[in-house]
Parts: sequence; C-alpha cells; structure tokens
Amino acid sequence: MKKVYLCISTDILQPGHVNVIKKAAELGEVTVGILCDECVAIYEKYPIIPLVERMKIISAIKGVEHVVEQKSIYYDDNLLELRPDYVIHGDNWNKGYQAEVKACAARILEQWGGKIVEIPYYHTENMELFHKSMKDVRGLPEVRRQRLRHDIQMGNMIKVMAAHDGLSALLVEKTSVRKNGQNRRFDGIWISSLCDSTVMGKPDIELVDLTSRIRVVEEIMEVTTKPIIFDGDTGGQIEHFAYNIRSLERAGVSAVIIEDKTGLKRNSLLGNDVEQHQDSVEGFCRKIRVGKKALSSGNFMLIARIESLILEQGLHDALERARAYVEAGVDGIMIHSRKKEPDEIFAFCDQFRMEDANTPIVVVPTTFDSVYEEELRQHGINMVIYANHMLRAAFPAMQSVAETILENERCLEAGEKCMSIKEILSLIPVEGGR
Repeated sequence: MKKVYLCISTDILQPGHVNVIKKAAELGEVTVGILCDECVAIYEKYPIIPLVERMKIISAIKGVEHVVEQKSIYYDDNLLELRPDYVIHGDNWNKGYQAEVKACAARILEQWGGKIVEIPYYHTENMELFHKSMKDVRGLPEVRRQRLRHDIQMGNMIKVMAAHDGLSALLVEKTSVRKNGQNRRFDGIWISSLCDSTVMGKPDIELVDLTSRIRVVEEIMEVTTKPIIFDGDTGGQIEHFAYNIRSLERAGVSAVIIEDKTGLKRNSLLGNDVEQHQDSVEGFCRKIRVGKKALSSGNFMLIARIESLILEQGLHDALERARAYVEAGVDGIMIHSRKKEPDEIFAFCDQFRMEDANTPIVVVPTTFDSVYEEELRQHGINMVIYANHMLRAAFPAMQSVAETILENERCLEAGEKCMSIKEILSLIPVEGGR
C-alpha cells in the first residue's frame, strides 16, 4: 500500500480537514503530522488545545493510521524518516510563507519519486465567523495566562514589548519579521508604570492610581490576544495589595511584577542618586504571601523584582532575597541592573540556576542593551522585557513633526515623516475583532 503524509496545524478541526484526510485515505496508508505548539504559535495563532490532546483527537479520525509530531513548519525531517509516496495538502499553500514550505517538500520527495497532491481549499461563508470566534477565545484572560505559563515551561525565550495604549498594543500584537526562515513576533505586552505616567505628563513616582492604569489594561485587552504583564511598582501597602492584585486579575492581566522597595517610588535607573529604600526580606515576603492568597487563578503569575544590584547591595543580598521570595511563593524572579554590561546579571543568574533550575527569571535590558536574546537564554533567563522603547520612539518622532510644521508654516513636509491614514486604519480591528 502507498504511504501518504499530511500535516495539520490547527487545534480546531473543520470540515476541510476531514475532507483532506478522506482524500488521503483513498491514496493509501495515512500518517498525519501534528505541528508542535511552538510552531503553531509562531506561524498561526497560539493553540487552545495542546499538542498531546490534538494528537489524540486526530488519531481517532477514520482513515488515520499513524500520528506523529512535526517539530518544524518544514516537512523535511518527517519526510526523510517516513519516505511517503504522496504528500497531500490544500491548494492554499501556493502563496506566502507556505509556498517555501511546499517547495522544500517537493525537493525532498523528488529523491524517491514521491508526489505532491493538492485538493481545493475548503471555504464557506461561516469560516470568517469561525475565525473571529477563535480570536475571541484566544483573547480570554485565562487563555492568555495559560499561554504564558506554557511558553515558559516549554523553555521558550518570552519576548515582551511595552505598550501604553490600544494603538501601540496593536503594533505589538501584529508586528512580525521573517528571519532565518521563521516569523519572529512578540509573545506578550508590558504595561509600564513609567510609560503610563509619562503619557499623562506625570512623574514616575507611583502617582497614577490603579483605576486609571486598569483603564489602559482594558483598552489593550479589547484589541489584543497576547498575555499582559503589568508593572505593579511596589504593590503599595500590604493591606491594599490583596485588593489591587485581585483587581488586576479580574481585568485580565496574566502576570504582575512588584519590586522590593518601600516609601516613595523612584525610577530604578536612578539608583542611589536619589533616596530609595529596599523593603526588608520579611516584609516583602509577607506581601508576596498576601498577594498569592488573594488570587483565584492558578495561572496568574506574581513575579518579584529584586533591587539589590540597583541599590548596590551586592550579589549575595540579591541571591538571599531570591531564595526567600521563592520560598514565599513567587512565580518568578526579575533581576534588575543599571550597569552598561550584563556581567552582574549573568553572575546572579548562573548562581541562582545552580540552586534553582525551574523558577523563571525575567530581565529588562534597558541599560545593558547590547546583549542578544540567545545570550540571555544561555544564562537561564526565560523572559526579556523591552520596557519603554515604543514610547521613547514616539516622542522624538512627534517632536520632529511639530517642529517641522512650525518651521514650514504648513504640513506638507511633516506628512513625509508620517504614516498614511490608510495604513493606520489597516491596524484597527473591524467590528470589534482582534
């Protein structure tokens, strides 16, 4: 009997998938490759149903003889191992990134005379409604939280970009670049207290109240599907923190990061140039326990930000605090530095990983900005947050346009520096869809 191979990436089956499997079974013995979660997230949309469950579902369909994992968007490894006579696919892979996938599969099949069989892509009027419904599901708070937890557990480097309103969040949601045969996207959205304060023209001293900041969360939740990580500053008074973290949970936030400082909050990058006070280990651990107890979702992450290196208290103090905070129940550790080189960050991570292989580590490389993500990964870091670059990029651009209009007494020259209204409108979801 001839051998037939096909790949399925989606986690929600449609009549078109069943039709492809039926056609494949007419050609011979069918093996279905199920695209791994990471590939689905990179090339399609984050899967609601994880790989193991998707494999069980597909294996139960009539006509499927074997189910295997496909660990790349490209078929190469599985084709070389299985050497099928046919690869079957809908005719929708003749454009975009899938055209490259098809070409690679064809070259491999030529080695033993295998063929590609295409069938018409299945499409109905209900498909758009279906896709919109799936986008809505992916935007649910608990799905976002599960996604963040899962990506960290899988060992992925989580790339998080700051957004300060709905439009900047849409850019984070939709921006992608193609590099080395892969689409690179951001995995989450950072809501920074610095950015929230600056947008309102206020100092970054924990002055903007939580209610105002939650309005930003709600604005971003409406138009995105990615996990949201919230900059919780110090978390406020212990007595208030339980209510604050519960409010963030209800608003749809996936994780909150709080720093171990007390008193008037000042920006960490000022270090000891201004008066800043680090909380006691015991006091901050109490706050952690109060916060964890207040949560309803087991997937919501409370991450502790350690300011020891910022305040020049040394590596030993940072490690002691990390141990205590993990013992108190935090779901991750953020280690911060204002040095231009990442040496002290790497020293902390290397020593911490010798004791603790599992607790996620988060960094914000605003000052040590020459370090590559792969270097961070090699030192056991799980998440990198680009904390304020969107706002910092917007300010000089807006200032330049304003000056150009004043200088020329008209807006023609300024228009050359601006994105077209049509391009901006293309970012905006129609009828509330993400």
